[in-house]
Amino acid sequence: MHGIARYALELARRLPALAPDLSFLGLTAPEGLPSDLGALTPSIPLRRARAGFLSPVLEQPTLLADLLEISPDLFHATSFSLPGLWGGRLVATLHDANHLALPENYSPVHTLYYRLIVGPRAKRASALLTVSEFSRDELATHLGLTPYRIQVIAPGVDERYQPSTPSEAQDFRQRRGLPERYLAAVGNTKAHKNLGLLAKVAPKLSVPIVLLAGKGAAKELGFPDSTVELSELPEEEMPRFYGAAQALLLPSRYEGFGLPALEAMAAGCPVLASNVSALPEVTGESAILLPPDDPQAWTDAVQRLLRDDRLRKGLVENGRERASRYTWDACATRTLAVYRRVLEKSAASR
Repeated sequence: MHGIARYALELARRLPALAPDLSFLGLTAPEGLPSDLGALTPSIPLRRARAGFLSPVLEQPTLLADLLEISPDLFHATSFSLPGLWGGRLVATLHDANHLALPENYSPVHTLYYRLIVGPRAKRASALLTVSEFSRDELATHLGLTPYRIQVIAPGVDERYQPSTPSEAQDFRQRRGLPERYLAAVGNTKAHKNLGLLAKVAPKLSVPIVLLAGKGAAKELGFPDSTVELSELPEEEMPRFYGAAQALLLPSRYEGFGLPALEAMAAGCPVLASNVSALPEVTGESAILLPPDDPQAWTDAVQRLLRDDRLRKGLVENGRERASRYTWDACATRTLAVYRRVLEKSAASR
């Protein structure tokens, strides 16, 4: 599950308990939510939108129709799909400025949408949120906003992300047919995820990479035959995936936050990550940070980690402490405070 989806679902399942005086309703895509969300399944009422989000022609008029019918006191857009035609109280979370900072990765339609819909509507929002200081600076630069207009509220780590016992790790590896020792890599084939760097590094490593990036990603990116590809993994198994690994390799060139790094650290998995975008901000000194375009540096760092038990132990301990600072309860509590501030300001202006 990508970080933006988790963000929306974690808020949806926590906010009602924090604010019993408020009523919540979730607006989903037309197909609804997946049936295998488990504990992440929202308990609030859900309504299916008339059209898919980011659909060029239908999204804006149908989103307007949905919101006029629902008539909320406040709408929180938890992703980039902002209601440009609706003038009500809007809280918008923009996770990054990816579409504008890296337009070559997206279609001209998506870039145009960001400039014509997201930018102008963000400037008129009642409150703007983002997930890191890096993203705040990027959004301010690309949307022409003052950084002080944007509040940073970091995501959290689910409580299920805990270190695996040796027997739990062994059981997971056996069930999934994974080697006794492996390096984890997650993401997708988009250029900014930079997984192609790991394809260059993999043949030089003494431990295979297990790639979780969608079916066919290993072949598309040129990984060697030693690579083990998992096309998908149930959400409840992700803590074990990280906990059974020797390390997580995260070579992204651009991340608005980098939730996999935190989740891996919480699960007791050392992290090697790029030294660019939000990753240094999120991991602090609890990960090995490397240039995203230096395969030799990655090769040397991984091999050193595999040999040095003391280094590994230090990264595990520091990583767990770092991850403990980020909780979804804190994220939800701070987000609720934004809602109340917007609602109170509206009431005072009447």
